[in-house]
Order: sequence, then structure tokens, then C-alpha cells
Amino acid sequence: MDKKNKIELMAPLKNLQSLNAVLPYADAVYFGVESFNMRMFSDNIQLRNLSEVTKICHDNNKKAYLTTNIIIYENEFNILDNVLEEAKKSDIDAIIIHDIGAIELAKDKGLPFHISTQANVSNSRSARFYEKLGADRLILARELNLSQIKEIKSTLTSTEIETFVHGAQCTSVSGRCYFSAEICGAQEYSANRGRCVQPCRRKWRVYDDQSNEFLYDGVFFINAKDLCMIEYIPELIEAKIDAFKIEGRMRDPIYIEETVSCYKEAINAYYNNEFTQEKVKSWLKRLNMVYNRGFSTGFYFGRPLGGEIQRSRDGNISTYKKVEIGKVLSFFPEKGAAKILLTKGQLKIDDEIYIIGTNTDTYLKQKITSLQIKQKQNLTETPFVSSQNNRITVGILVNSPVKKNDKIFKLQKRTHLNSKLTNN
Repeated sequence: MDKKNKIELMAPLKNLQSLNAVLPYADAVYFGVESFNMRMFSDNIQLRNLSEVTKICHDNNKKAYLTTNIIIYENEFNILDNVLEEAKKSDIDAIIIHDIGAIELAKDKGLPFHISTQANVSNSRSARFYEKLGADRLILARELNLSQIKEIKSTLTSTEIETFVHGAQCTSVSGRCYFSAEICGAQEYSANRGRCVQPCRRKWRVYDDQSNEFLYDGVFFINAKDLCMIEYIPELIEAKIDAFKIEGRMRDPIYIEETVSCYKEAINAYYNNEFTQEKVKSWLKRLNMVYNRGFSTGFYFGRPLGGEIQRSRDGNISTYKKVEIGKVLSFFPEKGAAKILLTKGQLKIDDEIYIIGTNTDTYLKQKITSLQIKQKQNLTETPFVSSQNNRITVGILVNSPVKKNDKIFKLQKRTHLNSKLTNN
């Protein structure tokens, strides 16, 4: 297939660090600002930085999509108008949207738009309706199987289709859920407004008053596993899907980079006739090292059964965790080196580290190639740091600029797998 027709891989952005993490791999990124997106608890991109983010994307030959895909109420159109006006000034590639009033406003401004999965496009009639409305792309409902996706695609003449290939799955129909708002007793925590507190991830007791028995007694019975379609990339590409979307706008840059890079390798392997089961095993191993709830194929091959639910654990079941081991004290651009404070554990040559900014856009993944403590050079490892009393200053070479107080992390294997896992 000609490169210009190659499938688009979309990466989620939590913040500016995430952008730097995925630039080498993604074809496009999608993100929200402070208002009107389905991940309001995420960091999100500040509206004032919208032009900067879009310019970085375009300078790197990437597309930038802005999510404005929640339900819009009457008193919010002035705010939405301002967001869309800024998006237009920023030369955004498309708005991800589903509220009909919001679509009308986007059309008035001449903004390209994609129909969000929140619109629950599940059949060809709905698809053709949005095509006639002027949508450049439809993000299909997640409850479709591959045959249905193919059928819908075959009825469209110009509008593209996009599907999710990896990440968290909602237990409700394409996220149209009132569970969170009901549990919290306030619309402020509505999933349809991007403020879901995920009660479906909790343990629940369900009592049948006719049998006088508990159907579920302290079980995560609606805790859906994560979607993972990497081993089926060939089938998805051959279904003529135009764009693959990775979910994860709440995830940290380490997760986003690892996930997006795996899928990029899988896509390239397909086009280069190099897609093998050995590579699939390698990608799955890497995907298992970052945040996941276990993996599922969702609705792609039929309605999910009981095995698609993570019943025994909530949260992350990865056998690895992200551990903060230090911070940057200073950077020496002329030497390509940094002085760091090691506050926990040990560093060895060939260790992989992540340097991530707290209030900066720094994101750097690299191996340790040199260690220096005071005047001692060519060290192969540092002493082990076990407390604040024996913290040490270490000199390392870095592959790109870092900033003072940027944090340093390593991925480490978990020792107590049955403990509550909240890292990463």
C-alpha cells in the first residue's frame, strides 16, 4: 500500500511530556484542553498552549486533534465558541465532537470534525447521516464486531472510520453511562461530562431477593479488562479501517510511549511483510510491563463473555512498577551531561531510566552509558542508596536536554504481586 494511504496511528496526550514521548512513533495525537473533553481529571493541555502543541505536531509532520466531545448545555456555548476559535487560529487538523449543536458551531467556523465514539455510530445509516453532515471521520462505537465495521466502511464514499485498538474499556455502551453521577449523587461526576469516578472498577455485592442469594459477593464483576488488538493488526488493516486509536489520556508518558511504539512497530511490520508471532510475543511482553488490567479483544470477534472481566483485582496488574529514584540537579549542555541526586536504589551501566518533568515538558528514555561520582570516572555501578542519609550525587551523560528538578524513574519488578497496585 502506498505510504499516503497507510493507516494512521493516533496517540493520546496527557500533557506536554506525553507529546515528546510519542513524536517518534505516532502519526497523530489527540488531546483535550481545560473544557469540554471526556478526560477532565487528566492534566490536559492548557488552551494558551494550543498553538504551541499544534505547531510542534505540524513541524514533525504529525496531525493534531482536539477533543470537545462531551454533552454541551445552553449556557456553555460562549465558552465553547472561544475554544473552537482558538482551535481555528491554531490550525488544528480536526475537532473530535458529537453534540449536534457543537457540530453546527464547528461547521460555522469551517473546522474539520470527527464524530466521537460518544455518538455511538453503530450502523451504516447513522454513518451515512454523519457523512452527509460533513464529517471527515467517524469514530465507531466500540460495541461493533469486525464484520459490522467492514460493512459500515463499505457504505461510505469519502468519510474515514477510526476504531480503538488498545486501552481501557468502559463497561457501558461507548461510555454513555450514568453510574458515576448516580453513585456520587451529582451531575458534577457524570461520565458524559468527562468526570467519571469509575465505580464499575470497585467490588460489588449483588443480592437476588427471589433466591435470597448473593449473585456477586465482593467481586469486581463489571471491571472490564483493557483492549489489546496488537496480534490482530493485519486483520484490522485489511478491514480498511483508516485510523487506529490508543486510549490513555490519563496515563503517564512511559505507558503512552511504550504502547504507541509497540503498535507502530506492528503496523510497520505488516506493511513490510515482517509481521510474525515472535514479534507479537515481544510486543505483548512489553505491553504487559506498563499499566494494564489484563487484555481482551473487546467486541471485535463477538460479544465479550465472563473472561473479559478482571474479577480478582482492581487497577494495575502489571508485574512492573515505576519507581522514582532521584532528580536532576543541573544540566551541562556543552558536555551533554547532567548531575543527578540519587535518592533511592542503585544505578548500573545499561540500566534504562526515564527523566520526566514535573512542571516542564521533559521526557527522556535512555540507557545509562556512563557514571561518575566526584572524580571517579568509568564506574560500572553506584553504591546502593537506602535512605536520605546516604543519598549521592552522580554524573551521567544524557541524550537530550533536561532541566533542574526533573524526576528520574526506573521500572522495577514487583515483589508483592497481591498488594494493591496503584503505581504507573
